[in-house]
Amino acid sequence: MKIRLAHSPDADDIFMYYAIRFGWVETLDYEFENVALDIETLNEEALRGTYDVSAISFGMYPLIRQDYALLRTAVSFGQGYGPKLIKPRGKRLRRNFKVALSGRYTTNAMLVRLRYPEARPVYMNFLEIEQAVLEGKVDAGVLIHESILDFDPSLEVEMEVWEIWRELAGEELPLPLGGMALRRSLPLNRAIEIEKILTEGVRVANARKEELSRRLEAENLVRISDEMLERYLNMYASEESAELSELQLRALDRLWSIGYNAGLYDCPVKAEDHLIPREYDEWRNL
Repeated sequence: MKIRLAHSPDADDIFMYYAIRFGWVETLDYEFENVALDIETLNEEALRGTYDVSAISFGMYPLIRQDYALLRTAVSFGQGYGPKLIKPRGKRLRRNFKVALSGRYTTNAMLVRLRYPEARPVYMNFLEIEQAVLEGKVDAGVLIHESILDFDPSLEVEMEVWEIWRELAGEELPLPLGGMALRRSLPLNRAIEIEKILTEGVRVANARKEELSRRLEAENLVRISDEMLERYLNMYASEESAELSELQLRALDRLWSIGYNAGLYDCPVKAEDHLIPREYDEWRNL
């Protein structure tokens, strides 16, 4: 059975998927056809229902909840770190500053818009944001993915999105960034199997991290290497990425409560209600 799986080209998504691509995980009768797209394109395609399984921004999941179930695996959260709102060093931002964001539906864009309601967003590919700030096309921009580790020294951090999250959440919770969603039209037994395969892929990747990282670098599948790659993967691709924890579920509920109260969603959303019901597999085997 062919499954179209879409993910971003950033290092943690590549890392969490490629143990499957390299044949290190038993995939039963499934053939995974992977597509790498920037996160905002993934979000937009999820709204259209394009792919069977797709990486998405957590902030937009309530908009696709009727068509996609939320997977427990391949999740990215920040704990004391995350995207950064950067500006030219020494620049004072006005209340209506122009800010470059990586997409209308990204979680970081949602949080920045809520924190700075008078800011004027400009949406562009995340790879173009740093240069847009350097050239003065925008007053500030939010860096995501690997760009948070190394940016021009003439720029400085105005605010960490992690700090915005803490302020809006009102409590110490991990910052929800992105995860995976699976099309609800797939049969439930298939959905359960696919989630197990993807979860095992993340676990195998973590167990063989050095070997996998070397191969990804050798085949030019990641944009960064060596110490920077190790640092980035330790942030966003770890044991905590394999399966949603109770604390991470609480963080998702808080994110979506904030969004609902701000009028971004049409109803309250709880993460637990949208996970694949694993108990079906147990009932089937009774």
